[in-house]
Formats: sequence, C-alpha cells, structure tokens
Amino acid sequence: MRILVTSPRVAPGLMTLAAWDAVREADRIVAAEADDPTVEAIVQAGFAVDTAPLPTDRTPATATLWVAPTGDVAWARGLADSLVSEVGAAPDPTADVEVVFGSYDLPGARLLDLVAVMDQLRVECPWTREQTHASLQQYLLEEAYEVLDALDRGDTDELREELGDLLMQVVFHAAVAARPGAAASGYEAPDGWDIDDVAAGIVEKLVRRNPHVFADGEAATPEEVDAAWQRLKATEKQRSSVLDGVPPTLPALAYADKVVGRLQRNGVVPAPHGDSLGERLLALVLEARATGEDPEAALRRTVNDLVPDQRV
Repeated sequence: MRILVTSPRVAPGLMTLAAWDAVREADRIVAAEADDPTVEAIVQAGFAVDTAPLPTDRTPATATLWVAPTGDVAWARGLADSLVSEVGAAPDPTADVEVVFGSYDLPGARLLDLVAVMDQLRVECPWTREQTHASLQQYLLEEAYEVLDALDRGDTDELREELGDLLMQVVFHAAVAARPGAAASGYEAPDGWDIDDVAAGIVEKLVRRNPHVFADGEAATPEEVDAAWQRLKATEKQRSSVLDGVPPTLPALAYADKVVGRLQRNGVVPAPHGDSLGERLLALVLEARATGEDPEAALRRTVNDLVPDQRV
C-alpha cells in the first residue's frame, strides 16, 4: 500500500512523476476527505477516488493508494504506523507501506503562510485593518531593537522569534501597501506594490551588486566585495553628497559611525578639535572604527552588564 503526501504550498496537481505513477498504478485510490485539493486534482485528471474511514486491518491492501490530507505528514505517518504495528506488538515485517511525497516545500515556503495569514488579518481583524504605514512606525523600531537585544545576549532561540516579529513588520507594511485599510479619513488608495515587489527588488539588487557571483565580476576578498558593492551603489544612486541616504534619526553613536564611515570612504579623515563632550565622543567613534568595533553595540553591551537583573 502507498500513502500520498503533498504540500499545501504547491498548486494541487503539480506532483512528482513518482506520485502520478502511484496514482496510475493503484487498483484503488482512497481518501479521508473528498474535498481535499489533491483529491480534487486527481479526480479532475480522470481517476476515481473513494472516500472511506481509516483502515482497521493490520495487513494493508498492496495496490491501494491512500491520499493524505494535503500537508498532513503526521496523518500519513500515523496511518503507516497503524498498519504495520499494533499497540504493544512488534512491527509486522510482512507489511508493505510506502509513503510517496507528491510535492514538497522548498526553502522559504513558509513565508507564503505568513503572507496568507497577514492578508486574512487585513480583511477580518479590526485592529490590523486600521493600521497604516505611519501607525506601524513605532513597532518596526521596537522589533529591530529587540532583535539587537537577542543578538547581544547570544540567545539564538529568542533571536529566531524576534526575527519573525521583525519579518512580520516587513510583510505588514507590504500588506498595507497592497490592501489599504480603513484609516480615520476613509479608505486609502493602494501604493501600487506588494510583498512580491519588495522581494523582487531586493533579489534584483543582490544579483546586480554581486557580479562576482552572478556575472563576470572579480572579487576574491571581503574587502574587494565591499569596494565593488560601494562602487555599484554610487553609480546607481547618483547622489549629490556622500552623506545622502544616511538617516539622521539613527541613535547618535550609530549616526556618527555611519557619517564617519562615509567620509572616510571618500578620502575625508575627520579629526575632532577641542575637548567638548561631543568631540570626545566623536574621538571614541573614530577609535572604534579603527579597531573594527561597532560603538553603538559596544556601549549597549556594557550598559546591559550594569543591569542584568532588570532585563526581561
């Protein structure tokens, strides 16, 4: 007997050759749910599918194909286990059960689930429906800092969770752009782009700025890669100033580090003059850059060490 398992993130009917061979070779095709997308695709292809409860006979019919509910690998495994074993008994070596994967998820497939959930929330959730780009600003900043906090503490489990929260903000903004909600002034017009446009933009940028990987560019060291990236970026942006694009809303140390980096990259070497607090802080930023350290992160870690018991 065979059990067919398919992914809910792949269009029904787009199955492997092994899966369609299993369908064609089966004397009987059985499913627990008649309205399952995979079952419907098999029926539309001209095959009869019976709907029946789970088998109770420990010896499976060898020419039967069971169609698992789409995406339910656990159901398929449970059926297979029930056919080859009884409670308290050893597995039956004569039982012949094969699980056939008709379709499977590629890396990143669960991102489709996130997009689908967010789209549903934008339609059905009163709070989510009301949000705008402006109202979400504070959450984007908060989630970014929570990611930094998890990184500082080296908590990889929390990092995974916080990255998910940050990713949600990206998908949230894209959903707002594609499906505006009910703002106080009424329904807004769509921005003309969605999450696919966001993804397409960054994919194109990564390919374009990494010709040493995707084209005939040459870069053998991290320094050469960065230099090539900066040259391509300068050509694309055509900015009038080396400081264009540096957000002044960055925290002061991070802002100073970014500005100094831009100036140094263009041959300008800042030299603090005087002994004011600001000059001394700038000197520390220059010292941090000379040693390859992030001044913002260094100060944050040091302050965190002062209050370990107050952190949650």
